[in-house]
Amino acid sequence: MKATGIVRRVDDLGRIVIPKEIRRTLKIREGDPLEIYTEKDGGVIFRKYSPMGEMQEFASQMCEAIHNNTGLVAAVSDRDSIIALAGASKRELLEKPNSQELDKLMENRKNYRYTPGSALLRASENSEKYHLGVASPILCQGDLIGSVLFLLGENAQALEESDQRLAQTVAGFLGSQMES
Repeated sequence: MKATGIVRRVDDLGRIVIPKEIRRTLKIREGDPLEIYTEKDGGVIFRKYSPMGEMQEFASQMCEAIHNNTGLVAAVSDRDSIIALAGASKRELLEKPNSQELDKLMENRKNYRYTPGSALLRASENSEKYHLGVASPILCQGDLIGSVLFLLGENAQALEESDQRLAQTVAGFLGSQMES
């Protein structure tokens, strides 16, 4: 565990403030859930909680099925990174941070479909090779928890409206699975 040199006191209600620098670095936003762990030596660990993490295996199977039946590069992201992927290099995209463009789309809870001539939006901060063809937010009880993505390679054609509807359907299904 890396020491930061920052010390904070616990207030009379048992609260502690996580320094702004750490929140910014880890993309911890107001209202984000955190898991709390204790260590045997008395240490306390806070870890960002991703409700989509529970669905990772299921999301991977969903991506595989979409890729096998449509040939599309299918991905599912939580609010921080791509957690499931089929049809592209896992090393390049899986568990890599979402791009700022994808973060903005998710925050606005908007469906997106690339149209020729518009700016290319990267899926991940680390990848210039893949950009968003379609993105649909995953909502659970009104909360944004991630997105369903169909990615395009460097020379791929724009996706159809039916592809966008498929992504919306999958996003709705994953959101309802999280509710149950």
